[in-house]
Order: sequence, then C-alpha cells, then structure tokens
Amino acid sequence: MRYQFATAALLALASAAVPAAAQSLDTTPILPDATVLDVVATGRTMRTPDIATLRAGVVTQSPTAAAALAENAQRMDRVIAALRAAGIAARDIATANVGLQPQYRYTDNQPPVITGYQATNTVAVKFRDVAKSGAALDALVKAGANQIDGPQMAVDQPEAALDAARADAVKRARARAELYAQAAGLRVDRIAAIDEAGENRGDSPRPPVLQFARAEMASDAATRVMPGETEISATVRMRFILR
Repeated sequence: MRYQFATAALLALASAAVPAAAQSLDTTPILPDATVLDVVATGRTMRTPDIATLRAGVVTQSPTAAAALAENAQRMDRVIAALRAAGIAARDIATANVGLQPQYRYTDNQPPVITGYQATNTVAVKFRDVAKSGAALDALVKAGANQIDGPQMAVDQPEAALDAARADAVKRARARAELYAQAAGLRVDRIAAIDEAGENRGDSPRPPVLQFARAEMASDAATRVMPGETEISATVRMRFILR
C-alpha cells in the first residue's frame, strides 16, 4: 500500500509540473464544480505582398528533337540573360521544368505519325521588388519567353503579422467565451489550455491581376503587376473554465 501511495504522489507532482497551456484540450482535467467551454477562433491581419514568384519559359518546335532542343537552349539563354540584366540574383532563378515531346498528326483509321518535336524549358523566378516585376515580364517576352504563369504573391517575412493574427485569435476566443458565460449565467474563471490549430502565411491562392499593354498603345506602355492585399491568419483552440 505504501508503494502505491508513493507512486500516486509522484504522478500527481509530475502532472502539476506541466503548464496548463502545454496540455492538450483532450487531456485537461475537468473539475467537478466547474463548467468547461471549448472555443475555436481565427485571428486575421492584412498585409501587402512584397514577393512575387512566376514561371517563365520557352516553347519551341522543330522537325527533329535535336533542333527543337538547340533552338530552345539558345532562346532560354537570352531569357536568363534578360533576368540577370533586370537585377534578378542567381539564387532567385531556378529551373522548374525541362521537357521534350513528339508532335503527332492523326488521321482516321491510320496510326499517328510524328510530325516534329516540342521542347520546353521553364524557370521559377522570385522578384523581391514587386514594383519592378512588370517591367521584367516585358523584358522576358522581348528576350524570347513565350510562356508565363503567375505571378504568385507572398509576404517575405510574415512572422510579425502572424503574431498579430495570433493575438487577435486569442482576443476573439476570450470575447466569445465571455459571451457564452454571460448567456449561461456564469463567469470565465480561467484558461485551462491553448492549442494553435493552424495558420495562413499569406501566400496568394490565385495570381493577381496582370494588366498588359495593348498593341495600339504607346510603345513605352508596360505590364503592371498589382499586388493588392493578402490575409494572414492564425487559428487557436482554447479551453475555458466557467464558474
């Protein structure tokens, strides 16, 4: 019996040493004279994206595979040179895809016939100055790029914004707990546990609007990239003790 009592005492001391915030909502002890309330809340803040990432590439076609690849390599060299001339660092240019596919002609009741080959080479480019990305797009097209996808917008260092969203989430959860407690004729006694349930770091789910210069406009008209605003959010689960 002494051994069992000592073991129970040690377990009790170990449980007391664990901070309440570190305990999960599922393992938080429920007091017999208290009411438990679990709340999920999301805090949000808005930021202007300062990073733009796009994919730019060259698609070429030729009767032979070697010719398609050779022409593609020459044009891609010019595209890379244009990126470097626009001030894009080598660390911000990464090959995303290289491909070579045969092109077929289809005729009824006949097997397909290879008519040539299509070569593709695509790079992912990160623009650390969104304001200059539109002019860089124009330079890419002039250098020979004929395939562009994006850009995708993001916040380069979202930690401060995430902290603001986390604080907002806790504030919203506490306000909701106060509402429920008042409606039930109780009061919020304390917070028993907090779990961070997820976050959104502000990566754009869809490309922003690109405004391209029309052919009849002046020759110095340029593509404009409009970053807009993106939402950064954090979600928390909190357990409150009501009395």
